[in-house]
Amino acid sequence: MSSLAQQVTAAGLADHILSERQIGDLLGGGDARRYGLVNRALKDGSLLRMKRGTYVLGKRYRSETVHPFTIAQGLVPGSYVSFESALAHHGWIPEAVFVTASVSPGRKTLRFETPDFGAFSFHPLAIADYRFLTGVDRVQMGKLTAFVAQPLRALLDLVALRKEEWAGLEWLTQGMRIDEDMLFGLRRKDFAKLKSVYKHKAVNGFLTALESAVLARKRPSVDD
Repeated sequence: MSSLAQQVTAAGLADHILSERQIGDLLGGGDARRYGLVNRALKDGSLLRMKRGTYVLGKRYRSETVHPFTIAQGLVPGSYVSFESALAHHGWIPEAVFVTASVSPGRKTLRFETPDFGAFSFHPLAIADYRFLTGVDRVQMGKLTAFVAQPLRALLDLVALRKEEWAGLEWLTQGMRIDEDMLFGLRRKDFAKLKSVYKHKAVNGFLTALESAVLARKRPSVDD
């Protein structure tokens, strides 16, 4: 085990995503020494670089698997996992998703390729002020946490990203293969809380049409 990995483990951070500042605080000493220790750890695989300034220990030095959703939080703090990534996580779509896709608070689309954890993409959307995390849950994943969109929020984020227009339920149930039981399990309050989230009228129009179509297929209940 490298000196760096030993110190990270001793500090109880073996399963955490590490910033350059955290590593610097742990190692101490001058810049040249820290630079040398980080480079040696990267070469022997005891440290993996996710992007410049963001690291995790290599697999053999961790006590548990680090979920890609938590890696996404480390890559772009303030983001949340959404789109097909969140829909697959919730069991709404059957297909495997090979890119962890998130909504980011910035203005640029970003993409990162990482060792062991695959590809990550981050997309800005036109979201109303103070509504960025509406319909987003903080999810515990081992020792770390991730922000993950609830299913309807993830679906509408996808609609906003693709600029999709309402084309009937078939686009959802056949085109995207969304599980009908999940879709028709939505309640009136699920729709209501998202009506002030998006700035674009087209997304709000999609939400209204979807609500009408879903609730028309359901029997009225106290939950609605």
